[in-house]
Amino acid sequence: MGVPAFFRWLSRKYPSIIVHCVEEKGKECNGVRIPVDTTKPNPNEVEFDNLYLDMNGIIHPCTHPEDKPAPKNEDEMMVAIFEYIDRLFNIVRPRRVLYMAIDGVAPRAKMNQQRSRRFRASKEGVELAEEKHRMREEIIQRGGYLPAEEIKERFDSNCITPGTEFMDNLAHCLRYYVAERLSNDPGWKNVTVLLSDASVPGEGEHKIMDFIRRQRAQPNHDPNTHHCLCGADADLIMLGLATHEPNFTIIREEFKPNKPRPCALCGQVGHEIKECQGVAREKKGEHDEFADTMPTSEQEFIFIRLCVLREYLARELTMASLPFPFDFERSVDDWVFMCFFVGNDFLPHLPSLEIREGAIDRLVNIYKDVVHKTGGYLTENGYVKLDRVEMIMQAVGVAEDNIFKKRKEDEVKHSARAAFLQAEQQGPAYLTSGQFAPHALGRRDRPDAVQNARQQAFDMRMQHNRSSAGPSVGPDGRGVKRKAEDSDSEPEPEDNVRLWEEGWKQRYYKTKFDVDVSDEDFRKKVVKSYVEGLCWVLRYYYQGCASWKWYFPFHYAPFASDFKDIKDMFTEFEKDTKPFKPLEQLMGVFPAASGNFLPETWRNLMSSPDSSIIDFYPDDFAIDLNGKKYAWQGECRLVTFVDERRLRAALADVYPDLTVEEVKRNSLGSDVLFVGKSHPLADFIHELYRGTEIPAELCHGIQETPALLSLSYVSCALPNAPTQTEETAVERGRDRRHVFTSVVFASPPQAGAVLKPGDWERGNREPWKPQLGFNPNRQQAHLDQSGFRALR
Repeated sequence: MGVPAFFRWLSRKYPSIIVHCVEEKGKECNGVRIPVDTTKPNPNEVEFDNLYLDMNGIIHPCTHPEDKPAPKNEDEMMVAIFEYIDRLFNIVRPRRVLYMAIDGVAPRAKMNQQRSRRFRASKEGVELAEEKHRMREEIIQRGGYLPAEEIKERFDSNCITPGTEFMDNLAHCLRYYVAERLSNDPGWKNVTVLLSDASVPGEGEHKIMDFIRRQRAQPNHDPNTHHCLCGADADLIMLGLATHEPNFTIIREEFKPNKPRPCALCGQVGHEIKECQGVAREKKGEHDEFADTMPTSEQEFIFIRLCVLREYLARELTMASLPFPFDFERSVDDWVFMCFFVGNDFLPHLPSLEIREGAIDRLVNIYKDVVHKTGGYLTENGYVKLDRVEMIMQAVGVAEDNIFKKRKEDEVKHSARAAFLQAEQQGPAYLTSGQFAPHALGRRDRPDAVQNARQQAFDMRMQHNRSSAGPSVGPDGRGVKRKAEDSDSEPEPEDNVRLWEEGWKQRYYKTKFDVDVSDEDFRKKVVKSYVEGLCWVLRYYYQGCASWKWYFPFHYAPFASDFKDIKDMFTEFEKDTKPFKPLEQLMGVFPAASGNFLPETWRNLMSSPDSSIIDFYPDDFAIDLNGKKYAWQGECRLVTFVDERRLRAALADVYPDLTVEEVKRNSLGSDVLFVGKSHPLADFIHELYRGTEIPAELCHGIQETPALLSLSYVSCALPNAPTQTEETAVERGRDRRHVFTSVVFASPPQAGAVLKPGDWERGNREPWKPQLGFNPNRQQAHLDQSGFRALR
């Protein structure tokens, strides 16, 4: 999900990091579509080697878009995803590697945020349906026109979670897609394609980072490799910096505010559901041939050049007169670490640090003083120097009171200015007409005489009453509902903490934690958990998941001034933790309303009054706006965090009820590598046997030990198309045009084999395996599936 407002702040401060993408379009000749030739040089005048796709940023807008009609069925969703990938491939044109990573089972620290988002999405879906029903009745009662209500099943975006049938179908369809492109697209023929679907544990972007770290540690790694990562999350910028690769670019959609969205009731653009008046739709075109089209332009893409951002940071972070040689790469790691304080997916941001208020710049200034005083950096190879972090927090804590007061002053000034501008634009609520109407000085034309003075006076009174009563009047004489943001009676969110007034710390702990500020033990407990979180997040960014079980057990962060004596608050994380299985994660993050994605007996645990974990699935919950104005900015306060032991105990009774297909969906998988027939690695794979390492020189430096090899012959296919397996290919003469090879990696992690950024600098080139959970029983499952032989 990323860090709110981070990209906006960064792009405004360093505008040169943004470059608009040049995109070639396909042509049509005599009704035949001619695709873009991706074998030609990149029109952006830069050649990329590797393209990494954080697939969840593609899946969501393709399955439930906000600015165009939604796909009618699952097949249309899959085709939309394929077209999106094609477009990105045409822009970037990778020459070596295409890595597609779908979010798998996440660490527990991330699951809490996923649970909050999914519960909120379910609640908002129910509220929207109720509002639509109420507004429809109101509009019809007052004689408005609305199109017939479509009986259409609502797409539940919660299905985009590991373990659901949708994600399993998506993985199969992507394999068909890769097979077709490797067979028929010349731009793909020498590209190594890796697919990490939802069965592989880990978030998509962190699986990509793990891949980059592993290849960077290989002796055959090319330091001039140009990486391009696609994703909209702001934390991808920090992850890209954390790789220390000199050539790293991020591609994302250009953000355009105030894009038109259709009304959920009448389908017309220009108003929201609360403002719908039930006006009949105007005919579009002479014969209404454009009835189903929306006035939207195709979304454009931009490049974020991290090499330019590194130059900016070099100027900003370089410190003179240090008692030791300045190391820019270490200072970049510290800058990434300081960004954690303003928000991330695993920890709430500190109350006194807001990006919009220049929090990162403030931290950088304090950081330079600390480095000079202590003679060292904040971090080293993914580990945190807590004594230096405490010095930064204490410096921020001294200014907390002034920060809160200035924030309130700025809010008051902003509100007053907004009200003034709004009043200027709107003008008087009502102006009379006729000879009583105001006229500019020096105007020579005479006003129209009043024909009926009594009627004119009556109209004036009625118009004045209407304008002062509420809804304004449109040009057709009908009432026009005022926008919610224009309403004077719209209640502002109540802020009981009032950080700008004396006693703010007492009110904060009493309101947010229900404890007294004098409870030192509790405050230390919150700070200790937050310190552990800082260490966990940094390790996650630089080494991989240090613990699948750890999570921050509070909804709110402590104050910076509370960070006292933190040096010895953290030692080490629990060893040998394992991720949840996919269906177990669904039970941990889904509300009861999304239980249809789970087996029936598992679903009953969410709704049955006799369930031992029924308290995990509240029907209603509070959203604490926490001083914000909009609900999406608030904190979703569920009744309780999921207790892993209670959840596993409850699931032990229903595990025997799983079908063979559900057991397969509940298993942990591995990355799959695809190469085309003409790829230099293809002939080698023909002779491979299990346990042999891939020669790095044949595959762009990629070095792995495959756990399963399978040669598959797959016909060009789209979703639901028949598959041509190896046996039928033999009978049909083995059509070599459709050959591609798939390799499945399933390397168990070695105990203590953790890659650190400094390892390759010290010449340690030993093979290293990722820290991903491995199920030895999955190996037999792979053997049963044998590549594409199970894709029917």
